[in-house]
Amino acid sequence: MAAKSLATCLFCKIVKGDIPSFKLVETELSLAFLDIGPIAKGHALIIPKYHAEKMHQLPDEYLADAMPIAKKIAIAQGVENYNVLQNNGRIAHQEVDHVHFHVIPKPSASDKEGLVVGWPAQATGKEELQKVFEELKGKL
Repeated sequence: MAAKSLATCLFCKIVKGDIPSFKLVETELSLAFLDIGPIAKGHALIIPKYHAEKMHQLPDEYLADAMPIAKKIAIAQGVENYNVLQNNGRIAHQEVDHVHFHVIPKPSASDKEGLVVGWPAQATGKEELQKVFEELKGKL
């Protein structure tokens, strides 16, 4: 599939080489580099070389290429704990409108290193879960 690019996109400019980056891994479909605003030492980004704003708009071969790169970076970071983060849309905390994956080391339990996540779990009854299950299963 031919790569799709957007001239005004920060990440597309990095892929083209118009903006320099600290490249870690590059394949035909993906580019990985250090985040210039890291939340932990070694925080890296993996971007597809195809411009799509959200993950569901990205061709599958780009997704399949990105995860082995994330694994390699996680191993190279040398920490036992890490996060792989991917956000879609502003209210989901996406800052750059180009699909990207963060690989963020979590070297300690400290809130000062790595990603800090709140998980506001909601109590849901089995009947409600059954309804959601049937709805989603029917669309898959």
